[in-house]
Amino acid sequence: KQSNTLKRKHQSPHGNPPLKRKRKPSINTFKKCAAEADIREKGSSSQKSLPKKQLTDNRNESQKSKSFIKTSSLFRNNPDIPEIHRKAVQQVQEDVFTTDSFSQLDLHPHLVSGRKAVCLETCFLGWGQKQTIPVLLQGKDALVRSQTGSGKTLAYGIPLVQSLQGMESKIQRSDGPYALILVPTRELALQSFDTMQKLLKPFAWIVPGVLMGGEKRKSEKARLRKGINILISTPGRLVDHIKSTECIHFRRTQWLIIDEADRILDLGFEKDVAVILNALNAERETRQNVLLSATLTEGVTRLADISLNDPISISIADEIQKALKPASQTGRQASSSSNCLEQENFAVPEKLKQYVMMVPSKLRLVTLAAFILEKCKFEKHHKMIIFFSSCEQVEFHYELLLKVLSGGLESEQPEHSSVSSARLQFLRLHGNMEQEERTEVFQEFLKYKTGILLCTDVAARGLDLPQVTWIVQYNAPASPAEYIHRIGRTARIGCHGNSLLVLAPSEAEYVSLLASHKINVSEIKMEKVLSSLMKDDRFKLHRPGSKKSCGTDPQEVRERATVLQTKFENYVHSSEGTVRWAKKALQSFLCAYTTYPRNLKHIFHIKSLHLGHVAKSFGLRDAPQNLTALPTAGSKKKTKPRPKRSVLLKKTHGKHRLAEILRSEYSSGMDTGVSKVKRKKKQRKPG
Repeated sequence: KQSNTLKRKHQSPHGNPPLKRKRKPSINTFKKCAAEADIREKGSSSQKSLPKKQLTDNRNESQKSKSFIKTSSLFRNNPDIPEIHRKAVQQVQEDVFTTDSFSQLDLHPHLVSGRKAVCLETCFLGWGQKQTIPVLLQGKDALVRSQTGSGKTLAYGIPLVQSLQGMESKIQRSDGPYALILVPTRELALQSFDTMQKLLKPFAWIVPGVLMGGEKRKSEKARLRKGINILISTPGRLVDHIKSTECIHFRRTQWLIIDEADRILDLGFEKDVAVILNALNAERETRQNVLLSATLTEGVTRLADISLNDPISISIADEIQKALKPASQTGRQASSSSNCLEQENFAVPEKLKQYVMMVPSKLRLVTLAAFILEKCKFEKHHKMIIFFSSCEQVEFHYELLLKVLSGGLESEQPEHSSVSSARLQFLRLHGNMEQEERTEVFQEFLKYKTGILLCTDVAARGLDLPQVTWIVQYNAPASPAEYIHRIGRTARIGCHGNSLLVLAPSEAEYVSLLASHKINVSEIKMEKVLSSLMKDDRFKLHRPGSKKSCGTDPQEVRERATVLQTKFENYVHSSEGTVRWAKKALQSFLCAYTTYPRNLKHIFHIKSLHLGHVAKSFGLRDAPQNLTALPTAGSKKKTKPRPKRSVLLKKTHGKHRLAEILRSEYSSGMDTGVSKVKRKKKQRKPG
């Protein structure tokens, strides 16, 4: 008996043999151990203590065990975060403004006052405007390459209005379009229309108009009949009107402006642009053409060859480098300018600070929420745009963050916390929304002083959203050019701005790729972002007899992060509908992950993802099994390719088997019974 008792003493308190300690304990083993400990506690306490004490002891122990299990599950088995090794890169920066003023240009005085209505920040010319406006006033074609947020709309808008208002015969509305402006997205069309309206305020006889998808064709046709002198349109809708609307014509069109040309081509509008060019050339061959782009790709140069006639190429980054470098180095810079374009060394606004954060897949959702709370709740003066790779992700995260961070949990925290959390204003914008709602969201976010816009790349090009201080790229862009366009929504017209790129540890090489394009990013530690949860007592783990939180204790930060993750998971698993929604969002993320270009597959490969960890970032407790059965927006059902007859013949072992296969192949259930009856009737009719 004594030897048996000694053996029991040397064993673990849960009764497991010592050998099992070498294995990594799973969540199930923790649960079993906790259950056994509870049973033994009940047995021992039933003899000594009262039932009330027994209940409270059991509750306290269960709370401790649960919190330990959750914390370990969120922060265990994560991949190590690699150190970012990259060379210090001298970034190509564009100083937005020059020392020249608009008064030095030979412009109509009313046009200068109209310009002030558009841009009140300064009376100085931007680099892009200084180089572009004089060329366009001379009536020459131009290929303009300049950073986002450098005032390209004014660069072509001012010469356009100057030339139209100065025509000898006064323009009539019924004359039709004198200028055609093509833009890639509906939001950019509305923004360009608003800018042209402000410039044309002193010249009321020149009428601007906009055509875009999502609007009623009847009302657009009525406006075309009345007459539009400056026509702003998306390519798809304009082609639709060229084919179906008789009253549209381009007999007097003197200007063709293609804004954000690279984005127009990325969206697959190349054929539509060709149709538009053919329609213009059929009615009038001589006109002034302007092509503007932030990046110079093969497609853009090909489009320039087709649409421009002996153009003047204006690259703002090159002009700034010439102005900043001493005279001895200007020749060398000029010779290397073509190489610079080939390598696509993108120019970045001077007052933009760029950051990157390495976050394991399991902790992405919690870290994003902590970052939003830190910037938009505790600092309060920030306006943020968060980019996702799919519409389903935008919808899911919008609903999830709205419910957990700024709604539904206000009853848990009294007084000041509920008031401050109510200030978190979330909006979403993506291509699957109705046009009326998209326009409403766009206008609403313009008015906000603080707020968070969750969006896809619909909002990545050309949009001038004032006072945006943070751009968060939750899903990495498919190219450095797309990265530049996204961060271009902040630090516009000389303002300060910040951008954050969220990467998984397996995607760390993306930083080196950005560095090869002269894009320099600094690292923010995930732990620093998560420590902001210490400021919000809603995520405090309530324990009996617990002391007040002192500073930023790493263990308590982890516990609070786990409480926040639990809130997300509880909301997701509150109904079958939300679970299905989370699975759809996860599937859309995985689909988008497989679409990265071939040259980035070594960084973004689907096999490098841990499905269970990624599922955690969507509030799912386990990796879903039946993802392929869930339809996503825009996805088509994939049917298995039918085997060839030769393959079928090889596999058959007899006439009966062959007959069965042929019968199943040709009557596979695709045709309904009704259609079969109709076919029989059709065959009988001739007889």
